[in-house]
Amino acid sequence: MEHLLNSNVKNIEISGIRKFFNLVAGKQDVISLTIGQPDFHTPNHVKEAGKKAIDENFTTYTHNAGMLPLRKAISQFVAEKYNLIYDPNDEIITTVGASQGIDITFRTLLTPGDEVILPAPIYPAYEPLIRLAGAKPVFIDTSKTEFKLTVQQLQEYVNERTKCIVLPYPSNPTGVRLTDAELHDIAQYVKGKDLFIMADEIYSELTYGRSHKSIATFEEVRSQTIVIQGVSKSHSMTGWRIGYVLAPKNIAKHMLKVHQYNVSCPTSISQRAALEALTNGKDDPIQMRDTYEQRLNYVYDRLVNMGLETIKPEGAFYLFPKFPIQNCTSFDLGVRLVEDAGVALVPGDAFSHYGNGYMRLSYAYSMDTLKEGLDRIELYLSKEDNV
Repeated sequence: MEHLLNSNVKNIEISGIRKFFNLVAGKQDVISLTIGQPDFHTPNHVKEAGKKAIDENFTTYTHNAGMLPLRKAISQFVAEKYNLIYDPNDEIITTVGASQGIDITFRTLLTPGDEVILPAPIYPAYEPLIRLAGAKPVFIDTSKTEFKLTVQQLQEYVNERTKCIVLPYPSNPTGVRLTDAELHDIAQYVKGKDLFIMADEIYSELTYGRSHKSIATFEEVRSQTIVIQGVSKSHSMTGWRIGYVLAPKNIAKHMLKVHQYNVSCPTSISQRAALEALTNGKDDPIQMRDTYEQRLNYVYDRLVNMGLETIKPEGAFYLFPKFPIQNCTSFDLGVRLVEDAGVALVPGDAFSHYGNGYMRLSYAYSMDTLKEGLDRIELYLSKEDNV
């Protein structure tokens, strides 16, 4: 009966990140620097809010868009942190993680034949969701522009079929983000065109050197922009599965229909925990961010001293060094590092073929783990026949 299945589903691939993770799972004495998950526990007061929700039998359906107190907290949080103004009544949808927010965005915006611009290397989950909506992902190689999407590239790739541009900054896998001037230039290019921007800003609380700026703060493109956010990375709440979408009400009302028939509403207990996180815990990310920055500086210096070409990130918790590999793929190198060096990194070609030659290293690990993993990489690279 498999031949009767939806061809769009049959033709998409399992994430390259997961493929590699599953390949190395169970290997003995391997230092893994692969997973993009905070190594901090969810703050205790947030966990207590979840427990209290259970004890108070807050275990029923909520409003499809999420309970209003949480949407009000989201509205206040993004206004205070990023100067984003969204009405909690009809411009905010609480989702089952940022991933579901991305899904309902694409399913609301896209029709068969549409094209979506993806600045590559890029997080691999966008492509299959675009294809499931019947649209076509169009990858732009940003390796020559410090992994930043530029107006010049958009001018080359945007055509009458282009429906949406994805701005995934701070970026997974590179940690790069755009400057205010670069965002302004893109906003000026997009304004007035029949184009949407999906700004995936899930790492906005984990930025270094300067605070996060959202393209949705440029009034000229606010009506064309959907912002994806959530508490997974900011408050170390990946398993609670709470994200949220910020969108103009004339778009949000249609997204809510897709969301409603997809999941009804996010988990009520997790919503109460997220409410606590975004009110009494709104500054919880600061300590985590400071720790990540210390790790970033250490890992970056080690990689540079190894002679690896590496752009220093300004956000998230990843580095994306280029390895001097020959006659093999990043996936092949990843396997060699596991087998010969006892360290696991995510192959760069998991983030589109434009990531070949690179490896993603997550520094969401303890300093001891990072040091041991980097020592093993350095030893491996010191043997000339390994690259």
